Amino acid sequence: MNVCRLYGEELQKSQSNTFEDYFNRSEVTYRDGSEERTLFVLYLRHFEAVLLDWLPYEGDPLFTVNGRDIHLRDIIALVCLWKNPAYRQRRRVYIHDESELRRYFADLDAEALQALVSEWAETGECRLPERTS
Repeated sequence: MNVCRLYGEELQKSQSNTFEDYFNRSEVTYRDGSEERTLFVLYLRHFEAVLLDWLPYEGDPLFTVNGRDIHLRDIIALVCLWKNPAYRQRRRVYIHDESELRRYFADLDAEALQALVSEWAETGECRLPERTS
């Protein structure tokens, strides 16, 4: 499976009576065989602050590659897909529990993740390794 796009965004209110501004969306676009798919992961923005407290990064952005700041929201969908290959069958995932999101990052090899994202940033594509745990 080849990753061809990583993107994350803080949602903004589209109407005054919505709660969109409490959420972030992370996206990973990948090729699985000849088919291109995108996985969208929606989660509460507050979960990022909790993750940053125990991840081995000094802050957000996590790191910079080729002059591009890589934020946590840019890689959450990638990590979810990497840790849960069943998400290949899904288009959207809503993470409503902080501990669920933390489980995806448990035992994550930060150096391998950074190398993967660096390869993507430099070449526009990277091969997602088999599940690590």
